[in-house]
Amino acid sequence: MKKFIKRLGCGLLLASSLAMAQTPYTEDSTYQGLGGKEGIKKIVDTFITLVLADPRIKESFTDFDIPQLNVRLQEQFCEFAGGPCKYTGKYHDKAMEGVGPVRDMKTVHQDLKITNAMFNALTEDLQIAMEQHNVPSRVALKLVAKLAPMQRDIVTK
Repeated sequence: MKKFIKRLGCGLLLASSLAMAQTPYTEDSTYQGLGGKEGIKKIVDTFITLVLADPRIKESFTDFDIPQLNVRLQEQFCEFAGGPCKYTGKYHDKAMEGVGPVRDMKTVHQDLKITNAMFNALTEDLQIAMEQHNVPSRVALKLVAKLAPMQRDIVTK
C-alpha cells in the first residue's frame, strides 16, 4: 500500500515526457492566475503539507523524497499552466532506485491497484491548496482539467 501511494503521488502530479492526452497550455493565463513561479511554489508547499497530513494517504509518504517531489510538482504545474518551466521528469525515491526516470503514467502504475478514492484524495488536497492561496476557481479548474486525464492510466482497481 505504501508503494502504491508513493507512486500515486508521483504519478498523479508528475507528468511524463511521453505524449499524453493533455499537453501544457500554449498561453500563460493559467500560469499567471496561479501567481507565476512564486504562487506555484506556495501552492505546492501547501499541497504537500496537506498530503502529508491527510489520514487517507499520509503514511504512504513516510520514505518519500519530499524536497524532490516539491521541485518536480512545481515544474509540472508551471509547464502545464503555460509558464516558462519544463518538467524534467527525473523523479526518484528510495523505492524506485535503479528504475530510471519515470516514463509514463500507465507503466508506473500498472501493478499498483490504485482506486478512484486514492486518486481523488490527492486531487482534493490540490484543490484545497489552491483555495487557500485564493486561486480563482476558473484557474484552479483549468489546472485540474490538465491533470485529470492521467486518472485513466493511474487508476487500475
